[in-house]
Amino acid sequence: MSAVDRMGGGNTPSSGAFRLDKPNARFMGVCSGIAKYFGWDVTLVRIAFALGTVFGFGSLLVIYLAIGLIAD
Repeated sequence: MSAVDRMGGGNTPSSGAFRLDKPNARFMGVCSGIAKYFGWDVTLVRIAFALGTVFGFGSLLVIYLAIGLIAD
């Protein structure tokens, strides 16, 4: 196991609790935190949230804000 893997870097899912990823954030760090936690690409998570907000009539926007205010 490399030092990067032990520090939580790389594309492997995080083994700890969910945390906002504020250094890589655009707004509040929710999408980047989700991407880091599951080991996904942050761009795909942001696109999924944008599409979900448009097609869900804004319901994901409320969920996004709730996650941003509650987490960390």
